[in-house]
Formats: sequence, C-alpha cells, structure tokens
Amino acid sequence: MSFDYVIVGSGFGGAVSACRLAACGKKVLVLERGRRWTPEEFPRDAKGAWVWDQDAPERCNGWIDLRMMDQMWVAQGAGVGGGSLIYANISIDAPEAVFQSGWPSPITLAALRPYYDMVSAMLKPARVPANQWTERFKLMRDAAIAIGAKDRLRELELAVTFDPKWTYRKENARDPAHSKEWINAQGKKQGTCVHLGLCDIGCPVGAKNTLDLNYLAAAESAGAIVQPNSLVSHVSSLGSTWRVHYDHIDAGARTREPAYVDAKRVILAAGSLGSTELLLRCRDEFRTLARLSPALGRGWSSNGDFLTPAIYKDRLVNPSEGPTISGAIDFLDGSRGGARYFVEDGGFPNLLEYYVESRLRSASIFAAFALRGLKRLQKGSLRDHIMPWFGQAIDGADGKLYLGRSRLRPWRRRLRLDWNPDRSVQSVQGMADMHVELSQATGGKPLPPFLWKYLRALITPHPLGGCNMAAAPAAGVVDDQCRVFGHDGLFVMDGSTIPRPIGLNPSKTIAAIAERAVERLCATAS
Repeated sequence: MSFDYVIVGSGFGGAVSACRLAACGKKVLVLERGRRWTPEEFPRDAKGAWVWDQDAPERCNGWIDLRMMDQMWVAQGAGVGGGSLIYANISIDAPEAVFQSGWPSPITLAALRPYYDMVSAMLKPARVPANQWTERFKLMRDAAIAIGAKDRLRELELAVTFDPKWTYRKENARDPAHSKEWINAQGKKQGTCVHLGLCDIGCPVGAKNTLDLNYLAAAESAGAIVQPNSLVSHVSSLGSTWRVHYDHIDAGARTREPAYVDAKRVILAAGSLGSTELLLRCRDEFRTLARLSPALGRGWSSNGDFLTPAIYKDRLVNPSEGPTISGAIDFLDGSRGGARYFVEDGGFPNLLEYYVESRLRSASIFAAFALRGLKRLQKGSLRDHIMPWFGQAIDGADGKLYLGRSRLRPWRRRLRLDWNPDRSVQSVQGMADMHVELSQATGGKPLPPFLWKYLRALITPHPLGGCNMAAAPAAGVVDDQCRVFGHDGLFVMDGSTIPRPIGLNPSKTIAAIAERAVERLCATAS
C-alpha cells in the first residue's frame, strides 16, 4: 500500500500530525512500536507487561521503555499514545524566556500561542478544583509561604477531567464507582477523576485525556490507520517517494522478513531517543541517508528532571492520592543564585492498595476478610508520610547520542549517550538544594538521592533534543517547520527537535510545534 504520509510514533508529535493530516484529506498510516492498551490490560502486578525491551520487544512488549545510558536513566512510554500513557498530565505553555535563545527566529512564544490554544482545545486541561486539593499540594503551598515564595506558587493545568462535586469527604471517596462516565468529542467513553493516583501507569476510570482518546481517535475517525506492534528499523529514499522498513511484533514473535510501506512523505515522531536512533541508523548503519547534518545526536537534554523524597514524621502527605502532579513553585527566573528550575509536587502509585480494592469486589468472605486486614495494615504507614519533591531545571543540554558497539555483542550497535553532568550541576543542584530548603521549612527530613549525590547520575522522563531545530544544517537537523535539512519530504515532529531545555513539562510545547508544522503541510496542494 502507498500513503501520502507515514508517521513513525504516536506520541505528542505523531498524534497531532496524524489528526490534522487525516482531517485535511491525506491518506495517513501511523506505525507504532508498542501495543494498543485498554484499561483492562494496564500492568498492575508482577505478572503485568511492565517493560519494553528495545532489543527484544517480542519478549518484553510492555508499558515503559527504561534505558540506562551513561549516567542517565531515560523513561519513555511504549504504546498507542506514546508518552501520554506515562506522563503526569501537565499541559503548560513554556515561558517567553525559553524562546529568547537557541531557536530559529520564527519560533517565538507569540508565534506559538495560537498552536498552544489548539492543543488546549483538544486536551482540555483544567486545574484541580480547590475542594479537591491533595495533601501534597497543601504541603507545597505551606512550604512556599514558609520560605517567602507564595507569589511563585502555581496551580497547574492537567489534561484530566474532574467532577467539581467530588470531594475527599465522600464515603469511600476514591472508589472508582464515584467516577462519572461521559463521552468525549471524539466519541470515546471516559470518566471523571477520583484521585486514584495511578496517572503514570494508566487511569482505570479514563479520567486522563491520553492521546489515544482524542487526537488519535480523531485521526482514525478521519480515515487514518494506526498500526501498533510495528518497529521501524530505517527509512530510505526512492527519489520522489519514501520507503519505511519495519518488523512486525505479534504474539511473542518478531517477523523480520522484509516489511515496508511507501509514502510521499514521512514524519518521524518516535521521541528524542527513537527518532534520533532511527536517523543515526539510516546514516551510519543502513547508509540510506548519508547527507544528514553532522549535528545529529548533539544538544541532547534531560530537561533537568530531579526528585528528592522527604519524610514527614508528624504529617500525612498521602503521595499515592490524587493526580501525580498538581502544582509548582516557579524559580525559572534564576533569582536563586542563577539556577533556573521549576519545583513540583510529585506522587507515585500505590499498587498494593489498587490490587486490594480490585480483588475485594469479587472476593469470597474469607478472602475479603484477609484483604481488609491487609488494607488496614497499609493505613498510616511510612509511605503516607513521604513527599516526593520533583521538578525540572534548565540543564546544560550538552549530551550527544551516537551508535556504539555493544560490549557483550560487539557486532551490534546500540544507542549510547555521552553526557557530562558538569554543565548541569548549577541548576540541578540548585533545585536539589531548594527541595531540602522546602522540606526543612515544613518539618520534613529530606533524603538527597544517592545517584546524584555520589554518582552525578539522573533519571528523566522528559528527554529532549538529538534532532535539534535550527536555522541551518551546521547547527541542527530540522528547520523551524520540522523539515529535515537536505531531504525533501522527510520530517521530525517530537521532543527530539526541541533545541534547548524548557525547564518544565514539555509535552504541550512539543504538540504546539507539531501543530504549527503540520498546518503548513495541510496548506500545500500535494
């Protein structure tokens, strides 16, 4: 089959481009490496499909792709919807200062505002209603007041649907039965948030507005085909058209027989690691795109993600209740010693609680007695007194992705990262010190992460760069319209094109950049 567009990946760039191109009459195919998830299939226990293994996806075709690279762990979603499956729902515009350097001149906050609005119209972000504030947000508010930073406190907009009448005062308030079902504009059934705290591993009531429920649903309604379990290896030029080569992953097997599809144009939207690796393999392994920019792989950023847990002996924090993140204290102006960062209230899912609640609905009398006993043991445990102070920072953005030889299999090249923490220390350590200050100001005992303190290693769910946007090929891989320099008909639309750290959650900016680029594609005749 031949298409007008083949899109590789279904995250914020791929979903946006698929939706808009299908709506303007283009024949679109989306190739997604992961599976299509439903609430019934979300991983929940030890037997769940948690892990995606890029080397052997036929064996591990799970929810999250977690890779150790140099001194960096990188977390990515795997499935139809991409990063929206695992992100913390934050939908926020980047501040004007972000666009004052590092971008091609046409990309400004003013230029992006209409596209930010388009993303909001689709994802419908909202703040947590004041009558539903979590204990974590209240702690953050108290901390901001305690250090004289109340004016920096921000309630964040989340791509989540809330019922304004729901409160924690309801009996068994967090029972999924309290979620109100509704049908969204794309005809998908969803529910309202009952603060289950499972945002990062799949909301069972459908309150989280993931991309499969809006942008991708609209794309499919307009005729786009979304094909999961399709791992793209490389792309090649056929002159006036393009060929996308991929493997099928199905029922525990990986079909490596030549599978390909042709298209007039190709959009890579496989994320910072995925799109960069694809182009590196095209250039250095398959030799199909020899003229790619020498800047490919450079300028990679972790976006300064950092987490510090703190223990509050005399205060309940309940980190497993409510949306994963709901507020922030904004220090992006660099007023604290030059470090620029965005402190957030983190959270984590309580899988044991969810397991007990789900089993209680069908348990026998004796099993229910044991499960309720287990539930009572959990209540008031140390877990409920932990505050996961989180946030992002303006890091050094000096990482380099490249293909290196595997130590165990030297004949195989793997994606590797050369990252030096030295240029990121000021901002990351500045945020770490602020976490300590906020904890101590509110009676908490901070536990500085061992990985950073002693090894200068980080974990990031927000990787950026690798196919950086620039004014010329000497400085980047794509132009301001996401066109790959020197390769007509080839585009990249995802986090890999973001040419500098944003210092806060980047998903809305990635989507807005894609909205802008694809609007120009829809305006063309071909």
